[in-house]
Parts: sequence; C-alpha cells; structure tokens
Amino acid sequence: THEGCLYTVGLGAGDIVLDAFQHADLVICLGYDMIEWHPEKWNIGEKKKIIHIDTRPAEVDNQYVTDVEIIGSISETLEALLERLGDEHVKDTPAFADSRALMTHDLHMNDHDDGFPIKPQRALHDIRKALADDDILISDVGAHKMWVARHYLTHAPKSCFITNGLCSMGFALPAAISAKRLYPDKRVLALSGDGGFLMNVQDLITAVRYNTPIVAMIWNDDDYGLIRWKQNIHFGKSSHTDLVNPNFVALAESFGCQGIKVESAAGLSGALEKAFADTSRPTVIEVPIDYSENAKLTERLGELLSH
Repeated sequence: THEGCLYTVGLGAGDIVLDAFQHADLVICLGYDMIEWHPEKWNIGEKKKIIHIDTRPAEVDNQYVTDVEIIGSISETLEALLERLGDEHVKDTPAFADSRALMTHDLHMNDHDDGFPIKPQRALHDIRKALADDDILISDVGAHKMWVARHYLTHAPKSCFITNGLCSMGFALPAAISAKRLYPDKRVLALSGDGGFLMNVQDLITAVRYNTPIVAMIWNDDDYGLIRWKQNIHFGKSSHTDLVNPNFVALAESFGCQGIKVESAAGLSGALEKAFADTSRPTVIEVPIDYSENAKLTERLGELLSH
C-alpha cells in the first residue's frame, strides 16, 4: 500500500516494474534467492551496485557481484539501519510514481469484468475480497501461478505461498490442509489448475477425515495452460497439452466434500462465501477460466515497455 511500492515482478521476461530496475544504480536485496528471478533479468550489463542482506552469504555469479554483504537476522539488520537514518535521508517524492500509477491501473483494469469464462484478473480480485489480510492463499503450479504472483496483492507475511524454483505441481492441496490445521481460525484457499489439482486429488479424503474445511479452487481450462502458453511463445504453436477432465462437482461430492461450479463472473463471490460458511468439511469450487488473457498480457506488456 505504500506509495513507493512497485508491487511484484510477476513476469520476469518483461514487466512494468523493469523500468525501475533499468534506471536504478543500486539494488538492495533482502532474502534474495536467484532461483526466483535471476539477476540477468535486472542487472543487464552488470552495472548496478548490490547490497545483499540475508541470513546466508550471497550466491555470486557474473550478474550478482555484491558490493556489501550483511549476514544475520534480516529484521534486526533493517532495524539497526533505520536507527542510523536521519531526516535528511527521507525521500518524500517517489522516484517511480509514474511506474506505480501505470502498474496500479494495469493490476485493476479487469477487477469487474463480467466476461465468462472468468478472466484471471477478476477471479483474483474476488478472492482478495473474500480473504482477510492474514488469511492464507496457497498457489499450485500452472498458468494461474503467474497471475497470482503478479495480481494477488499481499498485505501480511506468510499469507501467500507459491511453489517457485522446482515448481512442484500438486503442492497446493496438501499444503492447504497443513495450513488449516496449523491456523484453524484463518480462511485457507488452495488455488490449482485442473492438471495440478488432479495430481493430488486423493488428499481430499484426508481433509474430510480430519474435518479440515479448506477451500480448493480449480481454474479449469481443460488444458495444461502454462505449458501451452510457453509453447506458443517459443514455437508459435502447442502440442499435447489438452486434458479430459471429470465432473469436478461430482468428484468432490464423492469424497464427501461440498462441490460448487461457478456459472458466471458475478457468481464467484457468492460461491466463495458459501464455501467458507461450511466449516464442517472441505469445499471444491470449479471456475471455468479464460486463459486467452495469457497471450494478451504478454502482448500488452511488450507494448507498454516499448513506449
């Protein structure tokens, strides 16, 4: 919410926030891991000074040569630095206000889109409204992961989990069960694609057996959407990504869960409230999703960055 925040880099190959990196002469990295977003994406020409603050020494390569490393507790390091900063260091004017305004507009332009199947942006807007700041969203791997990384605005630590790095599909459902058992008073939503959900669908019986009322949302496009997206970017066509799916509502009910299929964009909010109102069992929500937005986002970001 801070006016200096430039949100999250969701698409490392090209995003609005890259403009800030291109103009920056110093980057302070807190708890940074190269596997999430490699410095070759933001330290082009290896010109930037880098301050590395982490509990572990930096993993150095050609694009990540540190000028200063501070190893220890990240929070205590920041508190110590803040104690040494005076009024002369305060910057009242955000350096990248135009970038933030452009990104804010981009993030919210489809919040109320009534198209069906539902656009990813609208779905995440409604999910954000349904969850409190410290409730928990767990994202599986798939095209939805790219949208969550970019469009789901987090306001509290440990409220959004995404399996990056090795990108283990099937992660969201068992992780959500564990999270709900650890934090029974929080709303916990597992967001999966149809492919990722079916990789660990059997864990629904565990949630039923232990009366764990998670909400498992499936973005259904009858496809391995992220693989299709990447194939189309690299090869101009896709192959062997389509799926033949079961009736997800009937499947959920056969496990003893509540099953809901969303039939319109306006119906998603009501489906979420109905799901979270049932505190006796898990709920599976099927959301037909419009992944034609994937290519549109890639194209739009290219146009924005070219101006």
